[in-house]
Amino acid sequence: MRIGLFTVSLEAGGAERTFVTLANQFVRRGHTVFMVLMKPEGVLRKELHPAVEIVDLRTYRTLRTMVPLARWLRQARPDALLSTLSQPNLCAIVARRLAGVPCRVVVREANTPSYEFGNARLLKDRLVPAMIARLYRYATLVVAVSKGVQSDLLRLTRLPASRVVCIYNPTITEAMLQASEAPVEHPWFEAGAPPVVLAVGRLTPQKDYPTLLRAFAKVRATHNARLLILGEGEQRAELEQLAQQLGIAEFVQMPGYEPNPYRYMRRAAVFVLSSRYEGLPNALIQAMACGAPVVATDCPSGPREILDDGKYGALVPVGDADALAQAIAHALEGKVPIAPKSWLQQFEENHVAEQYLQVLQG
Repeated sequence: MRIGLFTVSLEAGGAERTFVTLANQFVRRGHTVFMVLMKPEGVLRKELHPAVEIVDLRTYRTLRTMVPLARWLRQARPDALLSTLSQPNLCAIVARRLAGVPCRVVVREANTPSYEFGNARLLKDRLVPAMIARLYRYATLVVAVSKGVQSDLLRLTRLPASRVVCIYNPTITEAMLQASEAPVEHPWFEAGAPPVVLAVGRLTPQKDYPTLLRAFAKVRATHNARLLILGEGEQRAELEQLAQQLGIAEFVQMPGYEPNPYRYMRRAAVFVLSSRYEGLPNALIQAMACGAPVVATDCPSGPREILDDGKYGALVPVGDADALAQAIAHALEGKVPIAPKSWLQQFEENHVAEQYLQVLQG
């Protein structure tokens, strides 16, 4: 097949990393693959297989992308176009109709739209759910990354259940598992050092790190632990100030973006996901694959599915610092079970790539 994968850029992010994994898997199976991008930036570009052809539209904004994408569709004539993230998805659907070419358009929804855009500040973002409801019906198929996202999309679009399928992310890769074996030079991971509580993700309101900091302050009252948050974002100054106010600044570090968080996951005493909402949190699955006990908020959506209703990790209410602190303490005490490999196979790259090829081929 000739397969196009379309998104904004290949900056570090869960949806972007998923696309890199799928592109590499498709190429290894003998397909011709194009990575079509609105922006040329992206640290993940270097992880693409050399056979993946990068198409830089350099349009940057969704509205400016529709015509150039339609032009590319007419020229390249892919058999299928897979897009991800809500606004690029809408762009892909319109571009396909403008192009008028026989190309299957499969859109992948990576977050829960009602939560992601329900309280958006900008009018253009608040309009996205209505646009999804109106335009997703023109896609060949809609892929939801979790059953929670699938339910939200079915309610929002009123499409038949056969048009919205759930395919988990290809989160567990051979490269990730190999990278997790790399050494860690951070002094907090030296032999005999106190246990480290780990979180990975952008410093944004979605991840609700203020609740994690308040919970960790409570954990510090009974456990000599440290908190490491890997990620960068607009809330850095606010979080640093809160850590100072809580009196835990010397036990908390936020070193920024880390290209290989898996080596930290393999050595963490507990991994914590404190999000307000998700689609299917890759970092939670990766931490489980690296053998870390996990604690997660029961947010919409993903954690409950990933942890099998709490069978393979602790689930706590969103925004509840007391419950989060108690769960972290239990994990530090060895009271949180770890998922077996048999459960994690459903998130493995080869298994997921085959599911995507089935929907792209029809």
